[in-house]
Amino acid sequence: MSTKLLRHIAFIGVGLYLVALLTISMAFRSYALQWKWVLWGIGEVLFFFVLTTVFYPRWKHDEPKKFWRKVFFTALAIRAVYAVVMCYYYYLETGIGFEYGAGDSIWYHPTGVFLSRCLRSGYVSYIFAYLNAYTMGFSDQGYLLWLTVVYAIFGRSWLVPRLFKALMHAYLCIVVWKLGSRTFGERTGRLAAVMCVFMPILIQTCGLHTKEAEMIFLSILALERMDYLIRSKKYTFWNILFPIILTALTFGFRTIIGMCLIFAFLVFVVVSSKGLVGKKGKIITVSAIAVVFLVFLFSPVGNEMGNIYRMKFTDLTYQSERYDSLGMKHSELAQSWILAPGAFVLPLSPMVEESPDHNKMIHGSTYVKNFLAFFAMLAIVIAFRQKKWRDFSLIGAYELSYLALIMFSFAANSERYHEPAIPLLILMAAYAMTHLRRKDLKIFYIYCIVLFIALIAWNWLKLSARGLV
Repeated sequence: MSTKLLRHIAFIGVGLYLVALLTISMAFRSYALQWKWVLWGIGEVLFFFVLTTVFYPRWKHDEPKKFWRKVFFTALAIRAVYAVVMCYYYYLETGIGFEYGAGDSIWYHPTGVFLSRCLRSGYVSYIFAYLNAYTMGFSDQGYLLWLTVVYAIFGRSWLVPRLFKALMHAYLCIVVWKLGSRTFGERTGRLAAVMCVFMPILIQTCGLHTKEAEMIFLSILALERMDYLIRSKKYTFWNILFPIILTALTFGFRTIIGMCLIFAFLVFVVVSSKGLVGKKGKIITVSAIAVVFLVFLFSPVGNEMGNIYRMKFTDLTYQSERYDSLGMKHSELAQSWILAPGAFVLPLSPMVEESPDHNKMIHGSTYVKNFLAFFAMLAIVIAFRQKKWRDFSLIGAYELSYLALIMFSFAANSERYHEPAIPLLILMAAYAMTHLRRKDLKIFYIYCIVLFIALIAWNWLKLSARGLV
């Protein structure tokens, strides 16, 4: 990808955001965003587009070790500084040191502190009894156990877990580089890594006290290790055990992530060429996964999977009914079958005051994801066009299965639940950007017009649903 083309895309990205924000602010003047949120949004958008176009051309020809160090330490510095600053920012803004509208964080922190005291006192059995009694299932326990260990070793500081998140997500950029380079080539891997370094929403997860940062890291590292296992053909004990452990750990954060990882690996093995996985290897792998699935099915994890499916993934009108209960209009548009086609794009950036403070604060970050979604969708077309769909199968199977489950669930319109899909969305976008054709750019310009209209319509709907316009 040429520097000129990258700058052209970045220029359009920034320009489209500013025009959309100005248009929405003028059209709905009474409900325009406060200057605080406007500055946050402009900063997020400029931070991503400007720094990506500055540093990718400078780093793309470096030796691998030099590139690795620049990416890792730049990402670590940005995330560590952000984590420290946000501890004080949130304390000044909210008085409690947690994000706007904090819910889970307020429970995670004191519970982690309490359980860490139990751990220090040697009451290990009580910790698990407590978790079984007071959590909603296995997928609620992983992050609490992690906080318990961190607090037991380092004390009850809010900052320490967030610095660990910064460290994990700095290495996440390296993991994305490795996965992208093996799958799509070095150019794609390096562009994806640089975009991860400066992706605002990935940085912002390091300043929160929620489990998304750890969840994202574990899932992408598990995929990278699965990919390495198959492509390297080094079937050693540790190479096999490591992705198994990582996948098992994801069940302790969000059950459907573990399910999607297993499904993605199964698809990758089955559709891989004979050069990668022979017939015998496919039979052994499919059989092993079938056994693992049966073990899960008749375990507490299996019971939880069944409960989650019944409670959260069978009602395709959840959002519609929720809006009805709040007396909001246009609830018929919130049904999953209508929202599902926009899985890569949604939720759109909120650019009016009638939104939660946290969503307004990250509205620029959300816009960046909305913008990159075009290239992520185009990547699927390019993979088939270049006959690389087999190579793409691990990434594609995970991303599509996860987004499908989210869209046909209670969380279809929740930014938080879409965040685990962002690193692969970036990787897919990088693949499309490094393989663009002139015809693709024409479609891209059309998408920008559609996105502009969609942003206006989205924000009008937010106001109209409340009877404000």
